Amino acid sequence: MESKIPVAILGATGTVGQKFVLLLQNHPWFEISELVASPRSANRTYKDACAWKQDRAIPGNLQDKLLLEAGARLSSRILFSGMDSSVAGPIEEDYASKGHIVISNSKNHRMDPDVPIIIPEVNSDHFEITKKQRFLGAIITNSNCVIMPVAMVLAPLHQKFKVRWVQISSMQAISGAGYPGVPSYDILGNIVPFIEGEEPKVETESQKILGSLKGNTIKPADFIVSAQCNRVPLMDGHTINLSMKFEKKPSPRQVGDILGAWKSLPQEKKLPTAPGSPIIVFEEENRPQPARDIWLADGMAACVGRIRECPIGHIKMVVLGHNTVRGAAGAAILNAEAYVKLGYLQ
Repeated sequence: MESKIPVAILGATGTVGQKFVLLLQNHPWFEISELVASPRSANRTYKDACAWKQDRAIPGNLQDKLLLEAGARLSSRILFSGMDSSVAGPIEEDYASKGHIVISNSKNHRMDPDVPIIIPEVNSDHFEITKKQRFLGAIITNSNCVIMPVAMVLAPLHQKFKVRWVQISSMQAISGAGYPGVPSYDILGNIVPFIEGEEPKVETESQKILGSLKGNTIKPADFIVSAQCNRVPLMDGHTINLSMKFEKKPSPRQVGDILGAWKSLPQEKKLPTAPGSPIIVFEEENRPQPARDIWLADGMAACVGRIRECPIGHIKMVVLGHNTVRGAAGAAILNAEAYVKLGYLQ
């Protein structure tokens, strides 16, 4: 790529926006050109307006960059949206209407019939539906941070054995709630067995991701998902206990071999943010673990372990994903890379 593509970050001061800033530094294809935030932060420098919560400093070239107000005219063609869902919907639509390609981490448009939920390893063909959208540009979403590693695991297994039902029990880190997140009095030494709005998202998004294009919409896959979502006192990393039943029963060894060997478009196209192997399979009985494994493959892989027979279904396992990298900003960046590489950015 001769010159870098200028990009903007919507919701740049939030936790997902901050992760975009870190992950896009020194990106070989993209260069941060504009930072966008709420009216209360607009016209302030990034360092003054941002309550920085990352483990590395704000990049020096962005510290004194002035924030633009959401809705302002932008020159960047690609916009990465980390905005809160309470405001994201109409702002993303407005920018898409003006010709921008909005790569969104927000939930607002995920279930719109003409908006794809993209995981490039799984359903890069769903980019095609963006041509049918009502916008001059496009809106593309990535999935909920829990379903991201689950859908990556389901994709090759559904293709081989056809999934009939999936049962999910999640243990979700507090960073998934954004900042300030869950009050310390509620989460320290505790587990909160309810995350508002989470279970319906988890129970519907995977069917759309693994569905098929039918005209101007996406026909969901026909398996059933049952989810129980819990908030646990952990900073990063969502862990999921997963049980599955298939039309054709596989052995645990077959499942492990298929997942460990699986590669797809991001690996074939050598996309910059793509992990070498999208799924890392552990043989140890006590892995994966968030404290030890979420940063494998720079946080972009799904980690899988304890693959064994399920007495109710066929297979059960433990799945781990980095919720703010592969489950949020990293996923959106990989979506943008795939969109560009496949020639959709004209």
